[in-house]
Amino acid sequence: MIDRKLVRKIIMVGIIALLIAPLSAFAAGSKEEAYPTRPISVTVPYNPGGSTDLTARALAAPMSKALGVNITVNNTPGAGGAAGSNVVANAPLDGYTLLANGMLAFSSMPVLGTSTKTFREWDIWLATFTPNIIAVRADSPYKTMNDLLADLKARPGSVTDGTAGPGSGGHIGAEVLRAAAKIEYKHVSYPGGAPAILAMLAGEVDFTTQLLVEMEDMIKAGKIRALACYSKDDIQIAGGPLIPSIAKFVPAAASYLPMGETTGIAIPAGLSADKLAKLDAAFDTAVKSQEFIDFCKSKGFIINPMGRKASQPYVENLASAVSWILFDAGVAKVSPEQFSIKRK
Repeated sequence: MIDRKLVRKIIMVGIIALLIAPLSAFAAGSKEEAYPTRPISVTVPYNPGGSTDLTARALAAPMSKALGVNITVNNTPGAGGAAGSNVVANAPLDGYTLLANGMLAFSSMPVLGTSTKTFREWDIWLATFTPNIIAVRADSPYKTMNDLLADLKARPGSVTDGTAGPGSGGHIGAEVLRAAAKIEYKHVSYPGGAPAILAMLAGEVDFTTQLLVEMEDMIKAGKIRALACYSKDDIQIAGGPLIPSIAKFVPAAASYLPMGETTGIAIPAGLSADKLAKLDAAFDTAVKSQEFIDFCKSKGFIINPMGRKASQPYVENLASAVSWILFDAGVAKVSPEQFSIKRK
């Protein structure tokens, strides 16, 4: 004989289980969506010591405090910054893998053929700016910018410039010099700004067009002679020499100035709004922190913070200048028109 009370009890237990299951799943899902709950990785697509690496590490500490998780910085050099950038582009879009990059290099990767993803397909936060400079080792025969220009014109294609690779900030600075001064030089690539500068100090290359922040300490120490800067005005280094504007020696360069690297962090577009909001808040806290401000002052960075909304038109304008410089020079094989990048 069937026990009706037992049957009713079994049915009620089943109904309650069915009602509880979605709530449990919802609770589990909510727990999974909490962000961040584990360390965040920032990929720097260059070797340690360059402007991108320095900016990434300066942001990581205060952002880590704001988010409540550890942020690690990993260097993945190669292909002028494209190797590390593509690692992040292909990573799971969960907010735990960020990219740090300089926008000169980042915005030019599509026309160089090293990435099919344009800057428009990323969310970007910009933090620092540093101008290109033209520098030589202390014992170089080039005492002034005019000395270097004279040799570049006397020996076209023979004088060597070391940079962080095709499309890097240093390479673009060299191409601006080539176009404005109507000179030819020999480009030598290295896997980052720091290796390029060390090569210049070792005499492997004649000069470098890398970034001021990467060399300021060595300029102050007298190991490097800065011949010119890519700023509209001369730059007086605190505790160091006055660096004249390149426009004083090459007037045609004035239309390109200021020229340098704007650096920040990025993530492929599509991250959920709540996670983006947390990254927004952490970035804003970081760039306003005394820790970050003091670091930038000590290294000669200009703090140039822009959130996701402001960064896109800024990078769009930068890409217009950089992409066409590289294409007109024959360095970029893909026309900027293919990516709807307008000529300035």
